[in-house]
Amino acid sequence: MKRKDRIYQYIVEKTTPDETNQLTGAETFTTEQVADELDLIRSNVSKELNQLVREEKLTKLAGRPVRYCRRGAAQEPEKEVITSPLSAGKRRIHSGLEHTEKPKKSAGISDVFEHMIGNSSSMRNQIEQAKAAILYPPRGLNTLVIGPTGSGKTYFANAMFQFAQNRDLIKKDDQLITFNCADYSHNPELLMSHLFGYVKGAFTGADEEKDGLIQEADNGMLFLDEVHRLPPEGQEMIFYFMDHGTYSKLGETSKIHHANVRLVCATTEDPESSLLKTFVRRIPITIQLPAFNKRSAKERVELLKVLLSLEANRTHKQITLTEDVVQSLLGSVTYGNVGQLKSNIQLVCARGFLNSIENENEIVITVDDLPPNIKDGLVHLAANRRDSGEISKLLEPYMTIQPDSDTHVLTNRNDSYELPYNLYEIIGDKATLLRQQGLDQEHINHFITTDINLHLKTFSPDEDDTRGESKLAEIVNQDIIDFTKETQVKIEKILDYNFRDNFLYAMSLHISSFIKRIQSGKPMRTMSRDLIAMVEEYPDEMKVAQKIKAQLENRYNVPIPESESYYLAILLVSLKVAPTSGKVGIVVAAHGSSTATSMVQVVSQLLSDNTIQSFDMPLDMNPKTAYKDIVECVNRADEGNGVLLLVDMGSLSTFGTKITEETHIPVKTIDMVTTAMVLEAARKASFIETDLAAIYSELREFRGYSRVNASTKKEELPNSSKETNSTSVRPKAIVAICSTGEGTAKKIQSMLDQLLVENLIEDIKVIPISLVNMDEHIHSLQTEYQIIATTGVTHPGIQVPFMPLQNLLEGGGERFLDKVLERDSLSSFDSHQDMKLTKEVCAQYLDEFYTFINPHKITDVLWQYIDQLQADTNKKFSEPFKINLIMHIAGAIERSLTNGEISASDAELKEMVNSKWYSAVKAVDDMYLHRIRIELPPEEVYYIVKLLESWQVKDETVSLTN
Repeated sequence: MKRKDRIYQYIVEKTTPDETNQLTGAETFTTEQVADELDLIRSNVSKELNQLVREEKLTKLAGRPVRYCRRGAAQEPEKEVITSPLSAGKRRIHSGLEHTEKPKKSAGISDVFEHMIGNSSSMRNQIEQAKAAILYPPRGLNTLVIGPTGSGKTYFANAMFQFAQNRDLIKKDDQLITFNCADYSHNPELLMSHLFGYVKGAFTGADEEKDGLIQEADNGMLFLDEVHRLPPEGQEMIFYFMDHGTYSKLGETSKIHHANVRLVCATTEDPESSLLKTFVRRIPITIQLPAFNKRSAKERVELLKVLLSLEANRTHKQITLTEDVVQSLLGSVTYGNVGQLKSNIQLVCARGFLNSIENENEIVITVDDLPPNIKDGLVHLAANRRDSGEISKLLEPYMTIQPDSDTHVLTNRNDSYELPYNLYEIIGDKATLLRQQGLDQEHINHFITTDINLHLKTFSPDEDDTRGESKLAEIVNQDIIDFTKETQVKIEKILDYNFRDNFLYAMSLHISSFIKRIQSGKPMRTMSRDLIAMVEEYPDEMKVAQKIKAQLENRYNVPIPESESYYLAILLVSLKVAPTSGKVGIVVAAHGSSTATSMVQVVSQLLSDNTIQSFDMPLDMNPKTAYKDIVECVNRADEGNGVLLLVDMGSLSTFGTKITEETHIPVKTIDMVTTAMVLEAARKASFIETDLAAIYSELREFRGYSRVNASTKKEELPNSSKETNSTSVRPKAIVAICSTGEGTAKKIQSMLDQLLVENLIEDIKVIPISLVNMDEHIHSLQTEYQIIATTGVTHPGIQVPFMPLQNLLEGGGERFLDKVLERDSLSSFDSHQDMKLTKEVCAQYLDEFYTFINPHKITDVLWQYIDQLQADTNKKFSEPFKINLIMHIAGAIERSLTNGEISASDAELKEMVNSKWYSAVKAVDDMYLHRIRIELPPEEVYYIVKLLESWQVKDETVSLTN
């Protein structure tokens, strides 16, 4: 049963109908109550409860804390009820869309313009023009909407269409068809075929006749965005259609088609210079939309509130902003008008949602939460004293936007600034997963914020080149982008051909990647014979690549090996022509409702690559079901050169080998996938003659893209002359201590090794050791290694930083590593003892690191085991020691189930019987482990006893010290 269904069933069962089948109890439930009863994570319960409200199965009651009840239950009269998002008239926010409190009536939009901000001021004339164009008999007037990027041209066209439908001038079943002429501006034939349709044989690939968008828009409306990108012959065909209402399909010579279409065009350019005069003359209505900064202070604040209310409705949380945040958002609009404001609001609210994820009711955003580019908006606004003064008069110290309100916002089906997925669900799902991995909130925020920035930047429209560059600049240094643009112009002249549209992205990412590799001291790629032979076929590209290499060396003062010239040459060829043979396929699979899909959408839009397959695995999906679907994705992605499977974590990382055995398709798997990694994989896979093993090997070393400055000095970068390791210096080591030196210690080693790799640290080794004879182990290691830190179940007593195992598993790994590298003091690692210990922490750890035990069943048993052990011995274990002991015993149980061996000598086993802990351990083993049919061998009991003895020695030492 799915989590949502469990929650709904629980509420239904708790709400009993009376004899007349009427719900009389009106029993209500809080999120915390449901989470505790069903043993679920609170943030997940909150998400599911709000989804049940949207599905109108539950009712949400106002107040604090928020309460929920079954739909149809009797309500207390004094409580205000919120039934579902956009429930008309239930609750109104001061958004500026409603002018005054009017008599309650249907929120119908017979005149959709009535609720448009500025309808009586800056937009008054434009609205009157739009109405005239729609109402003019018999079929209305063709209209041209002019306005800068993001000023709302698409939104305005949607409003015109809705107005026409509400006046019954366009039937409810007829459509608004939107077409962006820029999408096909480099291929006029394809553009015209989309608009007018084509007949069989009209061009290569036209295997059958097809209708165009004009036919689809018959009796409806056609919106041509960026109409200035239509080629002259296309404009001529459009104005012929405007004159006669007839057209011919591409490839037709005699047949004529008729269509009744209302035409609305939009452009950011001056129509007199960008469109044919004969085309402009046929459009009698021209509507000029104002830029955001040309609107009054009141309208700008109202627009801000409306856009914030959309986010409040999505999250079902109240959003509270300080006055400084409001001013920063308003001042951050520098080029993109309302569209840019919307993107910035989405970014800020997404970050606020992440920071407030444990707060069910409210998102609080202060100026400290803003990214630098939005925070700079405060300075931009202050520079205009008049604007700043007028806006300040309209603001209070805090702005609060309530959720679930009827904002009268017209749904814009073609809004380029609207994300095609629920970003808040992605954040919630990903935060839950990372928390289960043991990360603390600080690192969770850092991890997710990177992807948030990239997602939101990508789904802003590219109506000018600066927008596309701003996206790329989130990943790559701006100086590299500038160099790439300069280079493209030069080499297109030299090679006498044009590159594909993704040249800027692909080349910038390529340069950034290998510069990062040089900076980090990684070995450069070698040249295979096949690579050399391939480049020999492209001598012109090789000459250009060598020139690029030389320019990069001079520009960034870095020594670039000759091998990179070959890879640059291959890149140039790949950007010129599509791969002639099968390339490496890519499948992205991740937990969550749309995590993988969103990453692939980002990469597909940046690199114009629509071949990447994605698979979203809901948190409650059976791994067997996921496996079958991923096999299908691999089959679709395979083009003959194998498939790269990029996954986030968990069971997904184990599928690769099995898929290869079943499908005979070579599959390589890399876990901990990020958007940047998918971007790099897609870029490498676009090369001609790509090789799965090579891409896999390089991606395992991928550490993101370089953020170098042009002033980087050669002597600051590692090179062969500087990378000399003196053999007299002992290698550094971090020691992980566990009762056996196996099991948990190996898990610690794996975690720290991963962190070291991610931080590009290669000279530190993680060594797991046993608690038994720990002092001897430490002394022996100190002769070979410089021990710089320790972690594990007990403090070994040497003067290096130490972190308890509990803190490490609860997300302190990166903090621990940072402190070790900074040579910080021991005390800084002992300040986290007040971290809340729960059964959920244990269950999450056991679920992650053990295969055969059921964490949800075993955790309760082990908890009772610990409590009984304390009672029998009259001891009080610390919270960290409890979790250490539970994890150790769980490891012992798993080893017993899998016949895993652990050794102890006869003398050690004989000595164990004399320990005062032995009888207590045996007693609780018999009481609790036998109950679940677990019989621990004597060797496992020995290590449990040694762990308890170690704790007692440390505990007594602490007591004496205090």
